[in-house]
Amino acid sequence: MSAITNDPGGQLPADADAAIRQLYCRHAVALQVYVERFCTDRTSADDVVQETFIRAWRHLPKLTADDRPIRPWLFRVARNLLIDADRAARARPVLVQALPDEEPGSDAGLDQVLDRELVLAALHHLSPAHRAVLIEAFYNGGSLVAVARKLGIPHGTARSRMHYALQALREQLHETDAIAC
Repeated sequence: MSAITNDPGGQLPADADAAIRQLYCRHAVALQVYVERFCTDRTSADDVVQETFIRAWRHLPKLTADDRPIRPWLFRVARNLLIDADRAARARPVLVQALPDEEPGSDAGLDQVLDRELVLAALHHLSPAHRAVLIEAFYNGGSLVAVARKLGIPHGTARSRMHYALQALREQLHETDAIAC
């Protein structure tokens, strides 16, 4: 093989893997320092250096075909990779992360499901007349006048049933809460 580095004794081994290892030992530190000046983080710089040496490995026969030094070629490949990465980053839309409603790791969804189950269980302990008034008013969104009309009862009866139904529901939920503690 011909000399492809500026170092004295710049001959590379005939084995491609050994040649890349030798190139890496000679040029990786300088290339890393160069790339880190343009990258936002160490991981990105490592990726560019790694891709540079992968391309050197793929083009090793061409690189060893003449006496030109390989270091400028490595720096040119790294520069091109940096330019490509910058163009790709600018082409992507800027993503703005939405603020979560709850802190990460909280069980807000689980809490809602459990609350729903508690209310449903408490509703089943009510009389059918009280349950019907609550369901029509709160789940179907009716006013007391509409609830009375839909259930075929006087307005005053609907108000009375609503009052006693809410009182019974509170008591049932309070009992369930006391049992849980």
